[in-house]
Amino acid sequence: MDTSPLVDTFGRAHDNLRISVTDRCNIRCFYCMPERGVDFMEREEILSFEEIERFVRVAVRLGINKLRVTGGEPLVRKDLPVLIRKLAAIPGIRDLALTTNAVLLSELAKPLYEAGLRRINVHLDTLDGERFRQITRRNDLERALAGIETCLRLGYGPVKLNAVAVKGLTEPDVVPIARYCRERGIEPRFIEFMPLDAQQIWDRARVLTADEIIRVLSEEISPLVEISDRDPRAPATEYRYADGSGCVGFIASVTRPFCMNCNRLRLTSDGKLRYCLFAIEEADVKELLRSGASDDEIARLIRSNVKEKWAGHEINSVRFVPPPRPMYAIGG
Repeated sequence: MDTSPLVDTFGRAHDNLRISVTDRCNIRCFYCMPERGVDFMEREEILSFEEIERFVRVAVRLGINKLRVTGGEPLVRKDLPVLIRKLAAIPGIRDLALTTNAVLLSELAKPLYEAGLRRINVHLDTLDGERFRQITRRNDLERALAGIETCLRLGYGPVKLNAVAVKGLTEPDVVPIARYCRERGIEPRFIEFMPLDAQQIWDRARVLTADEIIRVLSEEISPLVEISDRDPRAPATEYRYADGSGCVGFIASVTRPFCMNCNRLRLTSDGKLRYCLFAIEEADVKELLRSGASDDEIARLIRSNVKEKWAGHEINSVRFVPPPRPMYAIGG
């Protein structure tokens, strides 16, 4: 097997794999999923833990060393700690993380920790109960907050909090979220509203931009200073408070695209490999895994997918075409 680095035609080396384990979710954020009538995949369509493990072992031999487990909501996948233990045991994995809405985290944080997980990203857009219900169509804010506190007690680190920023809705949440995180040693990461919703409600005018949030936080809490020595391939641009107390990250896919530094691949829960969150084409990993293909054949598919990677998503161009899958079916 060729074990040279996974480098695309633009010279970008890939070492980061995001793995969706389910398209199902226990909340219904309006920018991601309709409240009713969602057609989820049948169980047999979803990759087994053994299939995921085999794919990762092949990918690691090609240079993948960072994994992030996502959904849907990954904690609704039965026996998830079993998969985490399998992934954590693979030689060559330097970083293993999980993104969750934290609703089930109080119950699962300890078994996940015992399985080898240490890094958690919690998706939470607001600390206001009514706005939480408006955004998620559920009443689970207290459960999510309890899950975060459980992770902090167990010693997870770092714990990060991802908040989607939507103009006309989440402006009142920016400062409270930032203060909540500062008090607990959590890094908030504000994510610009992206065209990935299932109901096609995205409008550029509804994007609460990173620059707008930086201005508010600098005025209300402390001036923000960009961190100059950060990892240039990380999706978040990170800032430090000038008073020395904490950091804030911004994932500004709309106003500050970072495509030319991208080092990520994505494996969907039904076994499709994607070179970009916004990709139109997919490579069918599941067909290979279930047809007796060799590791070399799987490796060639991975290399082919990377070779086909485009320069970027072109959100800011008339050529932009939204992906045919909604976010929950791709993986966060």
